Amino acid sequence: MKLLKSEQEQFIFHLGKREKQLLLAVLDLYPLVPSAHQPLSKTGASGEGETNQHLLDESLAEQRRDNKRQLQGLLNDERRFHDTDTGCRMALTAPEIEWLLQVLNDVRVGSWILLGSPETDVWPFELNERTAPRAWAMEMAGYFQMNLLEALHHGGVT
Repeated sequence: MKLLKSEQEQFIFHLGKREKQLLLAVLDLYPLVPSAHQPLSKTGASGEGETNQHLLDESLAEQRRDNKRQLQGLLNDERRFHDTDTGCRMALTAPEIEWLLQVLNDVRVGSWILLGSPETDVWPFELNERTAPRAWAMEMAGYFQMNLLEALHHGGVT
């Protein structure tokens, strides 16, 4: 993924053919953070706390549904991707990049949680049929986040 140009809040990226497939595969995983991962309180919920937790869960579920609809709209927008001989060009605005960073972060953090929330920088687990897809998703989401953040930084938007 390479930033080709940025002008007037418009960022144009080049994605290789395989990169586009990888990006779409990562985004297809959204949402990954389990809803129960967002407790309102670390202490046991009771009475009003349970009601408030339920309201938080409903609000988060609605936000995820809205994000999923918005994501599908972004990916289905024919003006967004233009095929080239070597891949495609992808056009995003700065606010779309910021939003896409949040979606990618959900996939990255959700994968990390599903891997058991390892606390070290080295792989504390064996890669196998269960862990490899989650490790792949976590790393690929991070790859795309890094490229988008770099584009915002070098494009003059910080």
